Amino acid sequence: MTEEDQKQRLSQLEARIATVKKAQEPAERVDRGFSHGELAWRMVIEMTAGIGIGFGIGYGLDYLFGTIPIFLVLFTLLGLAAGIKTMMRSAKEVQDKALAAEQDTGAEKNERD
Repeated sequence: MTEEDQKQRLSQLEARIATVKKAQEPAERVDRGFSHGELAWRMVIEMTAGIGIGFGIGYGLDYLFGTIPIFLVLFTLLGLAAGIKTMMRSAKEVQDKALAAEQDTGAEKNERD
């Protein structure tokens, strides 16, 4: 065998190995940013933080002014609303990322076809 034949066979072997490795690679995950469990805990923490901060502000104002727990109730409800708003914003952010990843995957698929 000549040196040229060996180089050609070696390059063909490398190409076949690369093809097999590429075929065995796992598919790319769409949700690689956050898993569903992490997202759920993030939302729970955002909601709890909103309620807790509202409760703290309301309790502090009631203590400062010596009033009945009107500020406590009011700010707890405002904290709940803020927590829900933040939670919905996080869900929209994750949804937008998932849609963008799907579109990228679809574009790559169309290019291959």
